[in-house]
Amino acid sequence: MERLGPGLEMLAFALVLLALMWLGWRRRIRRQSGIGTPQPTPADAGAERFRCAGQYVVTTTAGDWLDRVAAHGLGVRTGADAVVTDAGVVFERSGARDVFIPRDDLEGVRLESGMAGKFVEKDGLVVLAWRLGGTAVDTGFRPRYAEEKNAFVAAIEDLMGSEAGSGADQGKSVQ
Repeated sequence: MERLGPGLEMLAFALVLLALMWLGWRRRIRRQSGIGTPQPTPADAGAERFRCAGQYVVTTTAGDWLDRVAAHGLGVRTGADAVVTDAGVVFERSGARDVFIPRDDLEGVRLESGMAGKFVEKDGLVVLAWRLGGTAVDTGFRPRYAEEKNAFVAAIEDLMGSEAGSGADQGKSVQ
C-alpha cells in the first residue's frame, strides 16, 4: 500500500510527458502545413530500374538532419521498399502512405552516417536531396543489405542523368 502513491505519481508523470510529446508533434505538423503535399505515385511510373528492401528513415528539411518533417506523415520511420522507376523514386512504406519523388524534383543523392535519431556506420544511409513544392528536403533510406546501397545510389544517379535535354547538373550527385 505504501508504494501505491509513488506508483501513481510516476504514472501521472509519464502521462503528462506523453501528452506534451503529442502536443509538440501536433504543433510541428501545424507549423509545417505550408510544405507541399507529395505527389501520388503515377499509375504508369515506367520501367522498374532498381528495388531494394530496407527502412525509410525520415524526411528532414535540407541541411538540417534534426528538423524532421512531420507534415504528410513524412516524419514516420517505417519498413519500406525503395523503387527507382523511369518516373522517379518511390518508397513503398508499410503502415504509412507511399512517398513518390518525381525525377524532375531530385537534386542529388549521397551517403551519410545518420539523420534525425538514426545513426549507423559511416555512409550507411542513402540520402536523397529533392524539392517538395518549394521546400528543399532530404529523405533517408537504409537498405537492408549494405551491398545494395551503392547500387541504389547508382540507379538514382542514372535516373537523374537520363533526363533527356534537361541539362541535369551531374555535379549535384555525391557518392
